Amino acid sequence: MRARIAHIASNTFREAVRDRVLYNLIVFALLMSGASILVGQISINIERLVVINLGLTAVSLFGMVIAIFIGIGLVSKEIEKRTLYTVLSRPVRRWEFIVGKFFGLAGTLVVNTFFMAIGVFAALLYVSHSFQKPDAWVLVALYFIILQFLIITALTLFFSSFSSPLLSAVFAFSLFVIGSFAEDLRGFAGITQGVTRWLATGAAYLVPNFSALNVISSVAHSNPVSGQLILYNSAYALVYATLAISGAVLVFEHRNLK
Repeated sequence: MRARIAHIASNTFREAVRDRVLYNLIVFALLMSGASILVGQISINIERLVVINLGLTAVSLFGMVIAIFIGIGLVSKEIEKRTLYTVLSRPVRRWEFIVGKFFGLAGTLVVNTFFMAIGVFAALLYVSHSFQKPDAWVLVALYFIILQFLIITALTLFFSSFSSPLLSAVFAFSLFVIGSFAEDLRGFAGITQGVTRWLATGAAYLVPNFSALNVISSVAHSNPVSGQLILYNSAYALVYATLAISGAVLVFEHRNLK
């Protein structure tokens, strides 16, 4: 079982790495990190803040684009090329296929984040001339960004298990945008009454809470991140991604592939 999942994951990783768009997005994110140096030099005494804000935001946004752009085709592309039938004709279960695809894309995103993080730290070293103790919190912000990638990857796989690539992309992007304002949505639910309050509260807890996973501004201002928040976000991302993958497996198991 583990060998089959690992094989599917490694094939997914190799296919994603060969995608030219993937490299273009990585280069663009690195250029954004470099551009933050120029913006920082224009500002007075806030170079570090600008570099961290723009650099990490670039990593987050373009990582999300990679996750959604590649994730929407993980299932549909296999069906169109009819390679899925070859895979499933072997002793490979459908849930192993989905889980393998998830780990393959997740591994790709982790590696991409690592290389984009190098660009951020290089820009930070350039403007500060040396690393400072608060810079360690940038690693926590990057860790939270990876957690966001895991959630959006699971959701993209869930949508792609039953809908077209276009609709999957729309659903995933919509949840990313709404989830980025999840805390505001909960605040809105608190000031409403009746059915509106129930609907807003349900939506606030149903969509992924990406706002809680965004500590870029706090880290840029050298504010520490509590260990409690790290544990909470880790558990939250693990549970949410697991539920989304479970949903994808459940749908894909009952999908008619003929």
